[in-house]
Amino acid sequence: MTTKILALTDALGNLVRFVLLPGHRFDTVGVDPLLDGIDFGGLIADKAFDSNHIIAELNERGAQVVISQHPRRTKPIKIDAEIYKWRHLIENFFCKLKEFKRIAMRADKTDQSFKAAIYLAAAVINSK
Repeated sequence: MTTKILALTDALGNLVRFVLLPGHRFDTVGVDPLLDGIDFGGLIADKAFDSNHIIAELNERGAQVVISQHPRRTKPIKIDAEIYKWRHLIENFFCKLKEFKRIAMRADKTDQSFKAAIYLAAAVINSK
């Protein structure tokens, strides 16, 4: 069984919220619940979040869009390369999260216990 973790971090790389998805689902399916009810001025994300639906919602919110785009996009959206470099914070968070063997190997049998392990690991990561 594989599971995807979609995570939202703040400007310091601390976990704000996450969503679990089956490993075979597209990441864009989990974006709406990930962003629901959160106020922010911009979103830095990778190609998996490159969707007209997501970009339209971000524009509607007035948020700055800094999403790396798929080469298949017919009308590329200009992004700020300097701001995009800050995406390393989410990558760093995932690297730290994977240091917890239980999470890296998806050792928990239920989603509820897996989520609890992620929250505990995030608390440890944020406390350092």
